[in-house]
Amino acid sequence: MNLVSNNKIAIITGAGSGIGRHTALRFLEDGYTVVLAGRRLEALESTKRESKNNGSRALLVPTDVSDPGSIRQLFRRTAEEYGRLDVLFNNAGIGSPRDILFEDLDFTQWKAVVDTNLTGSFVCSQEAFKLMKSQTPMGGRIINNGSISAHVPRPNSAPYTSTKHAITGLTKATSLDGRKYNIACGQIDIGNAHTAMTARSESGTAQANGTVMIEPTMDVDNVAKAVLYMASLALDTNVQFMTVMATTMPYIGRG
Repeated sequence: MNLVSNNKIAIITGAGSGIGRHTALRFLEDGYTVVLAGRRLEALESTKRESKNNGSRALLVPTDVSDPGSIRQLFRRTAEEYGRLDVLFNNAGIGSPRDILFEDLDFTQWKAVVDTNLTGSFVCSQEAFKLMKSQTPMGGRIINNGSISAHVPRPNSAPYTSTKHAITGLTKATSLDGRKYNIACGQIDIGNAHTAMTARSESGTAQANGTVMIEPTMDVDNVAKAVLYMASLALDTNVQFMTVMATTMPYIGRG
């Protein structure tokens, strides 16, 4: 266990559970100071407790990424506390409403997913740009949580799939526009990490051919290690896209 700070500052959104929690724990273990952002303070406190001695390098900032004002407060706190930012992991997101046909989706259900998954990642990245371009040394890294759904959809997943396809466009645009500020941006596309979200599908997941099957999953810590690897690279090197998935999940050929 590394109890010595590596002097790097990271913001992880959705840090109260699942992929965000496990990634935050990995970053803390590696010596990062981590700003834990998420909607529920009690969940962030649980992540900090789980980090044990490393929790002294965790700053808890309750944040709703669907609210631009809340995001701006997150980055103000980070700047006030540390004066810089080295890594942003845009991880917070919500899924499509379950078991609702495409034609029956309510606009508010669509908007909730778009506001969280896409607009939230955009505003976070925009605020990261402002901080990273003004700090010395200039630059930093943004890692976006895409998904297998950035490539192929599941049935009845239009809001989620649309936002994850859009995250790919945001990653490319951010990667290009960040070059002049020494800001690197990459995307990790994740398939069937075992979290509370995937646990809801333990009884089976709808397939494109109309069947329902129980899909293989993988340990979520594999994702955390992959994100940490992406973050560990020097800024003259970038993992543009990485797919990490349960080996035998029905991805190739899905859709």
